[in-house]
Amino acid sequence: MTVNQILSVKGGDVFSIVSTISVYDALKVMGEKNVGALLVMDNDVIVGILSERDYARKIVLKDKTSKDTLVKDIMGTGIITVAPTDTIDYCMNLMSGKRIRHLPVVANNIVLGVVSIGDIVKATIAKQKNTIDHLDSYINGTQS
Repeated sequence: MTVNQILSVKGGDVFSIVSTISVYDALKVMGEKNVGALLVMDNDVIVGILSERDYARKIVLKDKTSKDTLVKDIMGTGIITVAPTDTIDYCMNLMSGKRIRHLPVVANNIVLGVVSIGDIVKATIAKQKNTIDHLDSYINGTQS
C-alpha cells in the first residue's frame, strides 16, 4: 500500500498556518480542524510544523504564553516529507526512526496532503487483515 492510496481514502486536506501568527491562534485552528498538527507555510513553502507536543513542551513547560509567542519561535523545522509513491512500511520506519507523527506528502514541490501515524497504523492493520483473510480463504479452500 502506498501513501497515495491512503490519501485517496483519507483525502488531501492540508491545514496550514503562517509562521508569524501567535501560537494561541494556531491552537484555535487545530481545535477547529480537529488535528494535532499544522503545517507552517510561508509563500507556499513548508517552513515547519507545529504540533500539540510543541505547545506542551515549548510553551506550557517553559512558562511562556501562547498569545505572546509566535509560531516561528516554537515550530519544528527540518521537515521530513514523503512522496505519494512511498509505501506505508517506509513511512512507518521513518516515523519510528525519527520519532515523528506527521509526514507531509509532497510531489513536484506541491503539498498533496499529510499522513499521520494513525493513518499509517490504520493502513497497516487493513493490509494485515487482508492478508489474514486471503490465507484463511486459501487454507479453507474457499478461494475463488
